[in-house]
Amino acid sequence: MYPGTYITRFPDKPAIVMAGSGEVLTYRELDEGSARLARHLHERGLRRGDHVALLTGNHPRALEVYWAALRSGLYITAVNRHLSPAEIAYIVNDCGARALIVSHSMADAAETILPDTPGVEVRLAYHGRVAGYDSYEEALRGTSPQPLPSQPAGTDMLYSSGTTGRPKGIKTPLPDRQVDEPGDTGVAVFGPLYGFGEDTVYLSPAPVYHAAPLRFCATVQALGGTVVLMERFDAQEALAAIERYRVTHSQWVPTMFVRMLKLDEATRNRYDLSSLRVAVHAAAPCPAEVKRAMIDWWGPVLHEYYSSTEGIGITFADSEDWLARPGTVGRAALGTIRICGPDGRELPAGETGAVYFEQERMQFAYHNDPDKTAQARHPEHPNWATTGDIGYVDDEGFLYLTDREAFMIISGGVNIYPQEIEDALALHPKVLDSAVIGVPDPEMGEAVVAAVQPAPGILPSPELAEELRAFLRDRIAHYKVPRSFDFVDALPRTPTGKLVKRELRGRYR
Repeated sequence: MYPGTYITRFPDKPAIVMAGSGEVLTYRELDEGSARLARHLHERGLRRGDHVALLTGNHPRALEVYWAALRSGLYITAVNRHLSPAEIAYIVNDCGARALIVSHSMADAAETILPDTPGVEVRLAYHGRVAGYDSYEEALRGTSPQPLPSQPAGTDMLYSSGTTGRPKGIKTPLPDRQVDEPGDTGVAVFGPLYGFGEDTVYLSPAPVYHAAPLRFCATVQALGGTVVLMERFDAQEALAAIERYRVTHSQWVPTMFVRMLKLDEATRNRYDLSSLRVAVHAAAPCPAEVKRAMIDWWGPVLHEYYSSTEGIGITFADSEDWLARPGTVGRAALGTIRICGPDGRELPAGETGAVYFEQERMQFAYHNDPDKTAQARHPEHPNWATTGDIGYVDDEGFLYLTDREAFMIISGGVNIYPQEIEDALALHPKVLDSAVIGVPDPEMGEAVVAAVQPAPGILPSPELAEELRAFLRDRIAHYKVPRSFDFVDALPRTPTGKLVKRELRGRYR
């Protein structure tokens, strides 16, 4: 199913509503716009298996571009708009994008990467002019809205940062079906689980370049519901949107819960939230006291799932499950959980190890990185895969996560890998050694902290911290820049030079 399924039944129903402005894109408009773009890209030479990259904020056009790719057998890569131009160019080049579509709000970055993305053949910009890009609106006006004779299903290829700091594209085979034929995993799994349907009004407050918001918005539209899209999250505006649009379903990260709970009681009680049937949260561990407070406030409508962009498996826990077993992320609904020790041996219930999921066949691969793909597979079972999480299962099969391999930091639901930041700090002449870790933060889940050993003759100071902060802002995405810099005499390393991060983290915990 896709938006075109519904144009004869409710063409004027809102497929997307922008929460702030009230701007509406109907099912007819979404179907026609995506059909025009699919045809335009086809006429420009793109064929099944080619790639389209998208650089945008939360905007109705984002889902129009998504559905154009999904109805023409293309891969779509939504790029994190907060990345630096160099990081954006890397992803555009690595995915092999033949087309790049940008919003006017990203004009500076879009223009900066022009000379660094020579493989892009089609460049379109919407909602305003961008130098070096053709007008999206003019391109669509000059193209027929007639759907292509064949509409093979496409899919997304999204990027998840690697421990080396270089993002890795997660690629799955293209579906062997037409876009209007059944077989979509999101529809098949999440549709019945959460009761998505034509009466769904789904609030999406997170950036659509993330896997979960993009895929959940698409699932809702595939099932005929309405997506209410926020340009950016604001705690009070989110509550107002639930009341205004009678939102039935929503998805959050724990940081959003924290910020809503910090609103004063009068503000929190001002809005009618009684329409909410399901509030999904994922992407980062939720502190137990935060989740319990949200259930007390909203009722037993909270549903948690644990998954990954790789799609190796999924667990689910509703409010009843969690209240009976605080801390669990649920039982497997896709794949079979296998907990393995360092030697690869499967461990019994209650013992902690690497979390693997077993499926009949693992579909994903890391694009252009066979070594990383191999590392994610179990050495003896190629249909078992892991993303590096550590945890255990209880006797009933409920999974509990206890750590993250390679010390990935999750701040505000966003994955941050320290190596990239450490590599950038190493370039500064006043830095001799550095280590970046995540420390507990009541609002963000974890805050990024850099422990820095200054070069000989350099004295620690607030001015040095500001110098390092400015230095990093020119080289990496701003959200990755450490919140604080702690200056130390030495960092804990083994005789072979390996950094002992567990010891360093222990100092802060």
